Amino acid sequence: MCAAGGACSSFEPGHAVHLIQARLVSATPSEWVDALVETVDADGTLVIRRISDDAAVFLWNGAGAAEALTPGAPVAYHPRYHALNGAGRLFNAAEISDPAVVA
Repeated sequence: MCAAGGACSSFEPGHAVHLIQARLVSATPSEWVDALVETVDADGTLVIRRISDDAAVFLWNGAGAAEALTPGAPVAYHPRYHALNGAGRLFNAAEISDPAVVA
């Protein structure tokens, strides 16, 4: 779960999904980007690969995305509101430039 342990109480990117964040992503459906999970790591880092241009996107989530998603799984990523939808769940995902740097 959260890097601090236990349930996540922060709504910063990469932590818990806020109700307003969920509402915003549902109100902007054209901004979702289809992708496939490339790698997941126990520290919460994920690499997804966009289907449209094959670009890699490095993400971090401390609320269980790495445990719920497996390589090859289809996901949808909403860059504006830093949301990742996969395995029937919505995750708050922080985009990171270097997978060695965890938020």
